[in-house]
Amino acid sequence: MYKTVPESVEMVKILRDLLKNDSGIRVAVCPPFTALQAVSQVLSGSSIALGAQDLSWEKEGAFTGEVSAPMLVEVGCRYVIVGHSERRQLFGESDSTVNRKLKSALAHGLTPIFCIGETLQEREGEKTFQVLEHQIRGGLDGIPVSPAEEVVIAYEPVWAIG
Repeated sequence: MYKTVPESVEMVKILRDLLKNDSGIRVAVCPPFTALQAVSQVLSGSSIALGAQDLSWEKEGAFTGEVSAPMLVEVGCRYVIVGHSERRQLFGESDSTVNRKLKSALAHGLTPIFCIGETLQEREGEKTFQVLEHQIRGGLDGIPVSPAEEVVIAYEPVWAIG
């Protein structure tokens, strides 16, 4: 929840100019929902992809405040962050919720950036690999290998954020 629309646009203009020469590295930016349309316009024709910070697993309906995969695709998103630790901790998102979001993203042609990571307590308790395995298995449950190969896994240990 950083950057207003003008701040997001300014930041992306600077990034776009820095990355004029395509280095072969895939770069995506995930601004706040309010800035997606404006940032999409700035990125048009560049090698930088647009992503969203979250999505609903529902396509449409009475889900006030939610944003669906088709809505994200419509504004030019190609990526979406799913399972971020803040969503898990602050909003109670479970592996099951993450799984539903991953399935929705993949079904609508978005590349999910699937976040996994352990807390400091889990790390100190030497449970890192158990936690990561549980998150990966739960998140990817029921997703066939072919679409699962499109998922970007982002290891972001909760203890290292900030």
